[in-house]
Amino acid sequence: MNVYEIRTAEQLIKGNPYVGRGIIAGKTPDGKKAAVAYFIMGRSANSRNRVFVEKNGELFTEPYDAAKAGDPSLIIYAAIREYENNLIVTNGDQTDTIYEGLKNGVDFAAALQSRCFEPDAPNFTPRISAVLSFGDNDFKYRMSILKSIDPEGSGCARFTFDYPSVAGLGHFIHTYVTDGSPLPTFTGEPERTAIRDDIDEMTSEIWDSLDADNRISLYVRYTDIETGEKEERIINGNGAER
Repeated sequence: MNVYEIRTAEQLIKGNPYVGRGIIAGKTPDGKKAAVAYFIMGRSANSRNRVFVEKNGELFTEPYDAAKAGDPSLIIYAAIREYENNLIVTNGDQTDTIYEGLKNGVDFAAALQSRCFEPDAPNFTPRISAVLSFGDNDFKYRMSILKSIDPEGSGCARFTFDYPSVAGLGHFIHTYVTDGSPLPTFTGEPERTAIRDDIDEMTSEIWDSLDADNRISLYVRYTDIETGEKEERIINGNGAER
């Protein structure tokens, strides 16, 4: 086994019916841009009734059909926010927890000490998060997963991973291994994955690899490390791509 193998998003995702929600972060092969992607999948009607909407540089999940919206507590949240030189991406309202922590001088891992996995027994969906921190014409990134210590949800196990940015390399963390009942929680370190120089190529590769019956929305952002200029792509299964 080659522990340094870098697999493509297609190799990591395609053919898997349900990886849940996922975050990819890394650097383009030319070393010029920071890349981040976030996608959501869903099986229930409430989960499927969502779209990504950008507002003032932040990304939110919102109901596609407000008349059919159920309990919003675990499915409606800010997925992307920025604080100073930090880009935050998560699969839940812990985005706000991290934002407030950074604002008050509390770092990423410490801020998440106040949070736990989602209270959706029997799945106990993990909370996955990442923060990209920019400075000195480069960036570094951290990833986190908060998950149940056992099938009963009796305690929260917390894992944080710190990465320097390396050209062409990204890391991919997602909530579930695959479909199941209950859904099997992601295990191990974030997976090493290839980042593309072209944002459209990266966007298409991720979206086309996700199971067509369960994919809902995808967001991809490329940030020029030197200038801060950003490119964004959004694909909503319930609407048009942008």
